[in-house]
Amino acid sequence: MARRWSPAARRYGRRLAVLMTIYLLSLISAVWLFKYELVSGPAAWALAIAPALPIIGVFWAVMRFIIEETDEFIRLLIVRQCMVATGFCLTVMTVWEFLQNFELVPPGNGGFGAAFFWFIGLGVGALYNKLTMGTAGSCA
Repeated sequence: MARRWSPAARRYGRRLAVLMTIYLLSLISAVWLFKYELVSGPAAWALAIAPALPIIGVFWAVMRFIIEETDEFIRLLIVRQCMVATGFCLTVMTVWEFLQNFELVPPGNGGFGAAFFWFIGLGVGALYNKLTMGTAGSCA
């Protein structure tokens, strides 16, 4: 039997949709403006930071979901998922930094920063929950 999304899960979904829309619009705008060298000085700094702000908002939305969710089992699953994501992200970034320190990989990360690996880690955390708890907490 399918379970309905909780009010907290619905709010989380709406927040993600809004934040990801803002992210895509700000990223596309920044890439285009930088590509055609239409921005410089302080505006360039602000524009470069703009796509990071909705990503930071996603972190807030996930933590807000934990606070607002009233089902303690679902909350447990989300917290476990976040813990796995954090461990995964820290592991990947630490290994990458040591590879850079010993000049085995080029400087930079090709645009894949900590947030990217944390989001990948959320997927790993959902799989971990499914394998160890029998559910990833999906509401559908």
